[in-house]
Amino acid sequence: MLRVAVPNKGSLAEPASQMLREAGYLQRSDVRDLVLQDPDNDTEFFFLRPRDIAVYVGSGELDVGITGRDLLLDSGAAAEEILPLAFGGSTFRFAARPGVASSVRDLTGLRVAAAYPGLVGQHLAEHGVQAQVIRLDGAVETAVRLGVADVIADVVSTGTTLHNAGLEVFGEPILVSEAVLVRRAGTGATPAVELMARRLQGVIVARTYVLMDYDIRAELVDRACELTPGIESPTISPLHESGWVAVRAMVPRRDTNKVMDDLWELGARGILVTDIHACRL
Repeated sequence: MLRVAVPNKGSLAEPASQMLREAGYLQRSDVRDLVLQDPDNDTEFFFLRPRDIAVYVGSGELDVGITGRDLLLDSGAAAEEILPLAFGGSTFRFAARPGVASSVRDLTGLRVAAAYPGLVGQHLAEHGVQAQVIRLDGAVETAVRLGVADVIADVVSTGTTLHNAGLEVFGEPILVSEAVLVRRAGTGATPAVELMARRLQGVIVARTYVLMDYDIRAELVDRACELTPGIESPTISPLHESGWVAVRAMVPRRDTNKVMDDLWELGARGILVTDIHACRL
């Protein structure tokens, strides 16, 4: 039986469970349930604190888990990323009062407050910087004002919160994070793990692409296929009306309306767009 760790709470919890549902796995209906068996898929799910998941997987107690890349690296556990899952994105940056630092190299000897000390410590070590990393939980942007730290390392989206605290972002991102599927480091792939990864990859593709169908004159097919090249190549079928063909191709969801406009200008008609619920490529 495949044993899988899923976030029990936090921003990763519901998106992770929803992705697993779309991949055909049973998920809990009551958030108080901490263990769930899915006999049809020979899988058992354990709902754990996101920060603990890499530790359980790295110990070998569980086979795979869904957690954040930031939490994986911060844990120092013997677990490795096997598939990015395209949700739960975040960017970690350094911030300080103006003039304190302009790059990671300026942090030598300074105090850096972070909720992810392992992650920040690894980043500093990779750059050969010796600084004091102070672990804080919660809003770390107040650490500089209260004199606990000279610099903070935190998740940055718009930067408004940092600006209001009198801080400015500097240097390159420490990490661009997202939800990831992880397994114990150094273990070989098993059929059950490969199956789960393949199903989740199918969900990602289905969310990323739509299926586009349209009719176009045969002499315009090559130009139309430049607009809709598909994953490998479009499917082209002759129509009953001489000189016309039907084209079907996968198109990036974000480009749907632009591609439809371009196809119409080219002469395509009967342009239809269909959601993809699942796929295997």
